[in-house]
Amino acid sequence: MRIIDLHCDALLKIWRSNGQLAYNNAPELASNKARLLQGGVSTQCFAVFVPPTLRAEHKFQAALDQIHYFYDEVLGKNPEMKHIKEWSDFDLLQEGQIGAMLTLEGVDPIGNDLRQLHILFQLGVRSVGLTWNHANLAADGVLEPRGAGLSVFGKEIVHFNNAHQRLTDVSHLSENGFWDVIELADYPIASHSNAKAICDHPRNLTDEQAKAMFDKGGMIHVIYSPAFVKQGEGVIISDLIKHIDHFCSLGGVRNIGLGSDFDGITRFIDKLENASMSQNVIEELLKYYKEDEVRGFAADNFLRCRPR
Repeated sequence: MRIIDLHCDALLKIWRSNGQLAYNNAPELASNKARLLQGGVSTQCFAVFVPPTLRAEHKFQAALDQIHYFYDEVLGKNPEMKHIKEWSDFDLLQEGQIGAMLTLEGVDPIGNDLRQLHILFQLGVRSVGLTWNHANLAADGVLEPRGAGLSVFGKEIVHFNNAHQRLTDVSHLSENGFWDVIELADYPIASHSNAKAICDHPRNLTDEQAKAMFDKGGMIHVIYSPAFVKQGEGVIISDLIKHIDHFCSLGGVRNIGLGSDFDGITRFIDKLENASMSQNVIEELLKYYKEDEVRGFAADNFLRCRPR
């Protein structure tokens, strides 16, 4: 069953290696091409994430460097990888091809300059998360004690996303920032977040947030990080399914997807250690849900909810 995965950090790992990791099959990459093919992942979204420790004047260049590796290492050396530039490109993928879409995890690299965001749009970024865990000029992240919402600049970014039919990602955003996005965004999405009612982690979404996303037609993509799935050790795939069950109980059966966070996590769910094991999630879901519902979770819900 084909899978659309809304989040991985392969570009960060390739960038940190100075381009020494081969995207084709480097064992260090949990979401390398060989593993995507084995796991039936038909589209992989590649996050551009610039570490907060990097000096401000170097962040935009770091984002460009990661996009360079996307074009050179991911696309350039792997003809099976097809660049998703337009929303209609999902419909053009052929058997044996894997769609590849750029996303931005935190707008720190653009500083306060929307022109730089426009450059990233032109290079292929199709989804924009306003923050990582901390504060920037657009908003506060979930670990910022102040917990503020969007700044004037942050609201300008959301309007900019709307005008260009780009997704606005609420994963990592403070709760006040989340509610600002729900009010303003035409295309809200949570690329990698779970249910706080099941696992009380600051990165997870409350029931009220989840219902607001569903009411707005937005998607929540569950994340495979054990810390966001269950407190303690011994996390298994059925623990992840509990988050999907909970979101379904809130009315989200047609608004749930998958966002692994492979290559951004260092602990793993048992039997879900890399992208080659992605079908293990599907097999577990098929024990409890109808096939068309599972196809929805895997890919079809996103395809229905995407901008047109």
